[in-house]
Amino acid sequence: MARGATWDTALEERVGDAIGTEVRAVGGSFFGGVCINLPRHPAWGRIQETYSEDTCLLGEMGAALTRGVQRHAMACAKHYALNSMENKRFEVDVTIDEASLHEQYLPHFKRAVDEGVAAIMSAYNSVNGEWAGRNKALLHDVLREQWGWEGVTVSDFIWGLRDAATSLNNGLDLEEPASQLRARDLAAQLEAGQTGWDMVRRAGLRLITAQLRSYATRDEVPEDPALLASPEHRALAREVAGRAMTLLRNEPVGPAPVLPLSADLATIAVIGRLATAEDMGDAGSSNVHPPSHTTPLEGIRAAWPQARVVHVGDDDPVAAAEADVAVVVAGFDLAAVMSAAVGDAPAEESGSSLVLMTEAGAGGDRTHLGLRPVDEDVIRAVAAANPRTVVALVGAGTIMTESWRQDVPAVLMMWYAGMEGGHALADVLSGAVNPSGRLPFSVPTSEEHLPAFDRDATAVTYDRYHGQRLLDRLGVEAAYPLGWGLSYTTYRLVGAEVTGSDGEGAERVLTVRVTVANDGERDGIQVVQAYGRGGAHADETQLLGFATVEVPAGGRADVEVPVRLTQLGSWDPGARRIVLADGPVELEVGFHAHDPAAVTLSL
Repeated sequence: MARGATWDTALEERVGDAIGTEVRAVGGSFFGGVCINLPRHPAWGRIQETYSEDTCLLGEMGAALTRGVQRHAMACAKHYALNSMENKRFEVDVTIDEASLHEQYLPHFKRAVDEGVAAIMSAYNSVNGEWAGRNKALLHDVLREQWGWEGVTVSDFIWGLRDAATSLNNGLDLEEPASQLRARDLAAQLEAGQTGWDMVRRAGLRLITAQLRSYATRDEVPEDPALLASPEHRALAREVAGRAMTLLRNEPVGPAPVLPLSADLATIAVIGRLATAEDMGDAGSSNVHPPSHTTPLEGIRAAWPQARVVHVGDDDPVAAAEADVAVVVAGFDLAAVMSAAVGDAPAEESGSSLVLMTEAGAGGDRTHLGLRPVDEDVIRAVAAANPRTVVALVGAGTIMTESWRQDVPAVLMMWYAGMEGGHALADVLSGAVNPSGRLPFSVPTSEEHLPAFDRDATAVTYDRYHGQRLLDRLGVEAAYPLGWGLSYTTYRLVGAEVTGSDGEGAERVLTVRVTVANDGERDGIQVVQAYGRGGAHADETQLLGFATVEVPAGGRADVEVPVRLTQLGSWDPGARRIVLADGPVELEVGFHAHDPAAVTLSL
């Protein structure tokens, strides 16, 4: 999710190249981490593993990661499809109408398919009454017949298969991570006629083809573990973490905003248990094991070596009053997750995600989206004691801030910032890096403005409304809209025009040339976002494209934004494809959803 906040496909492609290099460095050939599930509700326990609430951003970032990884290894996109709850992921049946499925929950998978992703991993849950690991409609009808994809389908690990023969017949090629049900049952099912050798050959041919294709086209990387966390990759980790950090609020205290902090500070109070935590991520597939890490406290001390940096880790604001500035580090960490037990544990009640161990594995949907009550109390107390207070939020999805955000002059979303995260945080606080992260989701002012979510439900129904689109439908403003993020400089859109068009109908991609001015005194990177209305859902505003642009202080820069009209299309059940109705299309080109300063283009 942090990388999603960069909105930078070129940067994500570099991340993919680094991942692919490290896979090959230890003799691997397959990367199962292109997670592009759409989080319908931000309480989903694995939201940190995906990029965004929006199918356009999900698709483009997933495609970029695929391109980077597949220079060296096979990439696998997951979890196909409608996997967005943890606690009942092995039991839940998701019902969805065909239009919402194809218009909102599958386009990002199609984008990965169009990019040539080598593999697709099925989900644990069932969709419209059939388990995803043997769902013919998804695995065969959509992937093979509608999209013409020739890659490999694989199961989610260990519990992703319910029946060996049925899964094979319906289009699942490989059981992961090892042969279990198929080792036990497939020979007898073949003998009984429940499946046939033609199905075995079909799967085998796909597996061999994918491996040969990857081997024939990949760039060579030496099998050398010294490439893991190399200086180049550490530098990239720091760069990405800094680019991801999203400045939500930065109010003036005296003549200037609180951030960036002065280089000559005498005393800095760093408050919170997470200031010294090895906070690499949550449980599950986002739990990584770097050879070293830098905490927020270490990063701040390195950036201000002359300052007296006082750490208070016991949720105690007393040191704040005497400092030039107070930095509160609050949010979620793996330790809080792992310490929670089955049932109504204290960590669960405080809003932390947790690991719920069952016979079928781990879960962790959140009960609510706020910080721990003690964190909120400390934030308010520190802000009352020191007017120059900065809150650095650790986490992935939406963190509700309504009870305290107006009391704090500066709020920075630092995400799970990785092994170089402490240095990256200091880079942004000091102004060495001008913040350019933008929210890859909307933040509501109330949890009542989110879809209904029951983490223990075994049957749910999805529709097309979630995130920013649901807020728009309800007619309520976001606390922070999709794409929101502040900077240490001031940007202005000078103009925008359509300069090119490629493709036809819903597959058409427009090129929008945009000029951005930087009226401030710092170089920076801005994210230009194109939203559109038209087609069958002309009452909805949807993200259609985006691009990042470096703009020098006091200067201007041009950027070309690819705008895909697919998201304005609607599902045609007769044609079995997305079509775009004739009629006008209106584009809003700005810096976030519903930007009042956006340039409007009518086409």
